[in-house]
Amino acid sequence: MELILLVIHLVACVGILALVLLQQGKGSDIGAAFGSGASNTVFGSPGSASFLLKLTAFGALIFFATSIILGYDAAKNSRHKAALNNEVVLPQPVQSGDATNKTPSDLGISLPQPNSGS
Repeated sequence: MELILLVIHLVACVGILALVLLQQGKGSDIGAAFGSGASNTVFGSPGSASFLLKLTAFGALIFFATSIILGYDAAKNSRHKAALNNEVVLPQPVQSGDATNKTPSDLGISLPQPNSGS
């Protein structure tokens, strides 16, 4: 289920990118402001939304929906795994006479020896 949602999410993401790059920007007719006529199109036509805009909005809806679902699923799984992996290993307490007056060599730890000055 998660893999299918992830694939849909990635396809929606790439689709939105492609659709946004295909659309003509609203400032594309900015030349009209400098005397080439049709000045009412400087900020885009006031007509109905184009097919590309509707398709982009649908892609964005799919992208947001899959984002929310994947985020909810990830949060649910992390809480569930945290509850299952609640196995904390605590160190054993040191007995009163075990570690007193012991040298590192007594514990099996070898320390580097200083070089003689030659």
